[in-house]
Amino acid sequence: MIRIVNFAVNYFAMNKCDQCIVRQLSSLKALNKEEVVKLANSKTTYKIKKGEAIFEEGEVTNGVFCVKDGIGKLSKLSANGKDQIVKLVKSGELLGQRSMISNEPANLSAKAVADMEVCFIPKSEIIHFFNNNNQFSMNLMQSVCEDLKESENDKIALVQKTVKQRLAETLLHLHEAFGENEDQTLKVQLSREELAGIIGTATESCIRLLSDFNKLELIELSGKKIILKNVKALKKLAAD
Repeated sequence: MIRIVNFAVNYFAMNKCDQCIVRQLSSLKALNKEEVVKLANSKTTYKIKKGEAIFEEGEVTNGVFCVKDGIGKLSKLSANGKDQIVKLVKSGELLGQRSMISNEPANLSAKAVADMEVCFIPKSEIIHFFNNNNQFSMNLMQSVCEDLKESENDKIALVQKTVKQRLAETLLHLHEAFGENEDQTLKVQLSREELAGIIGTATESCIRLLSDFNKLELIELSGKKIILKNVKALKKLAAD
């Protein structure tokens, strides 16, 4: 009887992992059925409230975190003590894979921008998949390379684009990647300080630019919320 119950539990867990968006969109899609069962039996699921940390900069994570639901931010504490957002993450993404492969503490902090559900997979399991599944290891390395490429592109943008262009580009990215609420406001609500950190400017400059965009009817400000009114014009501004 116990064996039947265990099989049912394992099958249900495998089925959930098999259908999970993280597996469908990440390097985990290369896992076979046996590996999915192993994954399901080793993972731990956590609910992370808005503002709470998944892991902190300098922490040894000893595994990877799969973002099952919600929105998070990867950020770094600057020399002046400000929390600068490096990247926003959503369901289907893995966190901590670079530091796990390099065997180094996390160089970024990961926190919830909205309530999140994440699954933690121990390093021992990831290394097992890495050593025994060539396609998984290839996918994982490609993912790390894509993150590095994205980081390089961000650095280039800081040098080659104006603050106004970077703001337009960031607002478009928030709209395209994360969508909008029923009232047409951007689903991701960032503080003005966080938005300024992303585009690489002072908070006061960011506030002034948002006001300018509002006067030009490119966006509409509703308290802290933002509505994109003229996507076409924002795209033109970002590209110029």
